[in-house]
Amino acid sequence: MNHDPKASPIPDETSSIWFDTVHLPSFQLLKENLVTEVTIVGAGITGITSAYLLAKAGLKVALIDAGQLCSGTTGHTTAKITAQHSLIYDELIGHVGEEKARLYYKANQEAVDWIANMVRKHDIHCDFQEQPAIVYAEMEKEAGKIEKELEAYNKLGIPCRVANSLDLPLQVKKALIMPHQAQFHPLMYLHFLISRLAKMDVPIYEQTMAVDIEESGSCIVRTEEGYRITSRDVLICSHFPFYDKGFYFARMYPERSYLMAVETENPIPEGMYISAGEPKRSIRSLSAGKPVVLVGGENHKTGRGENTSLHFQKLAHFAGDVLGKMKIINHWSAQDYTTLDKIPYIGRLSSAKKHIYVATGFRKWGMTSGTLAARLLSDQILERDNPYSSVFSPSRFAADPMVRRFVIENSKVAAHLIKGKIERARTSVDDLENDQGIIISLNGKRAGAYKDEKGKIVVVDTTCTHMGCEVNWNQGERTWDCPCHGSRYKPTGEVIDGPARKPLNLLFAESKDTESKDTEREG
Repeated sequence: MNHDPKASPIPDETSSIWFDTVHLPSFQLLKENLVTEVTIVGAGITGITSAYLLAKAGLKVALIDAGQLCSGTTGHTTAKITAQHSLIYDELIGHVGEEKARLYYKANQEAVDWIANMVRKHDIHCDFQEQPAIVYAEMEKEAGKIEKELEAYNKLGIPCRVANSLDLPLQVKKALIMPHQAQFHPLMYLHFLISRLAKMDVPIYEQTMAVDIEESGSCIVRTEEGYRITSRDVLICSHFPFYDKGFYFARMYPERSYLMAVETENPIPEGMYISAGEPKRSIRSLSAGKPVVLVGGENHKTGRGENTSLHFQKLAHFAGDVLGKMKIINHWSAQDYTTLDKIPYIGRLSSAKKHIYVATGFRKWGMTSGTLAARLLSDQILERDNPYSSVFSPSRFAADPMVRRFVIENSKVAAHLIKGKIERARTSVDDLENDQGIIISLNGKRAGAYKDEKGKIVVVDTTCTHMGCEVNWNQGERTWDCPCHGSRYKPTGEVIDGPARKPLNLLFAESKDTESKDTEREG
């Protein structure tokens, strides 16, 4: 059945279903200097779980976030808890060998089991359901990749089974099924951990942006408001390392992906599904008292996709084909980073930084990767042996594929940098509609103009404050996105995602008594 978008219009506003169904507690911003034992920057699943483990071990911990709790990738996830990270194990064996590939699987499967044990032990009401994880192929070429992945599973001792069809209207050639994985409501789960942090008197601060770290015996995290948090150890769990002393911007690349929550007439068969081929497609059910399905995919490098509304439209068509009659109730997007060898960086920021730790590059598998990161970092701070330290060490290096991927990604960055500088903006601000952004030429220079819902215009310099690339407008999310390293800004220029830390330069902001025609334009 082909989906008619008119039968289920895509809402204008993007919003995550997780935030629409759970209200997390709110916390004040930091207004004083602090002294503690461990400072954790970033309150997503990695930071919150790390705080829980370290506080439970008796350490004095402080947790800060630049925005609201879980407002980054954690609050915009598919919330699959699985060690089946699409097709990865055959590739890992080829690049890092069987032993490290096996450790990668064990670390992630232990994270799956740890979450399941937490839910059972504490009776956490978070819609936790054990589900098989299924990667499926619709083309013969993709089926061949499934066969190679099956061989990798068998070498590594990963439990699995193979199917030649699925109980979904998909033209499946072959599917690889990993049993005993799970799904849940991430914010319900983290609400419990946050409540435990409160009982352990762990201070939590929102709207508190860390901007730098001073190293002088102790580690001193400086905030945007000028306050200082002094501690022995610092955990950077902020999606992208705000304190980038390890050239992480050149060792990872950012991707955006898209999600829809759709109400259907019938539930889908058991399982969490992801396609082996492109365009990427993800399907999972949601416990909501009625049949609701999360449909995701349409991955692309940040700032390099087509009009983002088209990505949502393509997902809607796919959902209609697979699910039949449906109603879109939420749609949103997310961003995550992929490392050069697809293994997250978890551990000391660099070999020279003994008390600064990082967790990043989860490649959209943050529920398991974030949990294993919290356990690994906690062990390192508590000076406990962990068998997975070397696998995820940020200081690791493998000539294949890291050098090749480094050259490819950074050559693309250079191409986008040059393209943005020579590209001439021809659109006039006269073309702007309300709640829309475009690239214009202002005084002969490239600029970004946005007209809000009330018709007020703001113009920013489109030069990214990280390394000088030119940002592009993302109409679906109403953001300025950098195609080089993934920095994202609000329409008015404030930073949403790093590595940029400074806002775009504001060139013009229309006041109530100023008309847009007063700006100098070229068209």
